[in-house]
Amino acid sequence: MLPWDEGRYFDHSQGEVHAKYTLTDKLWAYLQNYKKKHQEKGNGFGFGLVGPENVARTLSARYYKDGSEILVDQGPSRNPRRLTPRECARLMGFPDSFKIPVSDTRAYKQFGNSVVVPVMQAVAAEMHLHLCDAVHRELEQRVEPDSMLQLVA
Repeated sequence: MLPWDEGRYFDHSQGEVHAKYTLTDKLWAYLQNYKKKHQEKGNGFGFGLVGPENVARTLSARYYKDGSEILVDQGPSRNPRRLTPRECARLMGFPDSFKIPVSDTRAYKQFGNSVVVPVMQAVAAEMHLHLCDAVHRELEQRVEPDSMLQLVA
C-alpha cells in the first residue's frame, strides 16, 4: 500500500522522485567546495552522499536548509538530491500511514527533532518489564508469605 501522500514526493509516471529535491548546480558546487576547503584544513565538515548500499547519517532538524547531511546519489550524470519528507519519516521509523500535513520545511524540522519510533518502542517495552519486576519484588517484600496466597486467590 502506498502512503496517502506518495504523489506529493514521487512521480509515478516518470518512476522517480520529483525534480525539486535534486540540488541545483549552484548548491551542489557550493557543497563540494565547502567540503574540499574543510578537508584541506583537516576538518570533517561537508556533505554525506549515500546510495542504496549505504547507511544514512543522522537526520537533523536543520536538514531543511540544504540537506547536506544526507544526500542521495543519483549517478554520475545528475546532481544528488535531498531526501523527501516521506523518506525522512521512514528513516525515523514512522509508518507509511503517518500523514505529513505540513510543508517540507516543517516536516524536515519535525522529523529531525523526532526520536526513532521503533527504538522508543523497544526502550518502553524494556522499561515496562523492569518496572513490573520491581513492583513484583516490592510486593513480595511487603506481604507475608501466608497472606501472599490470599492475594493470588
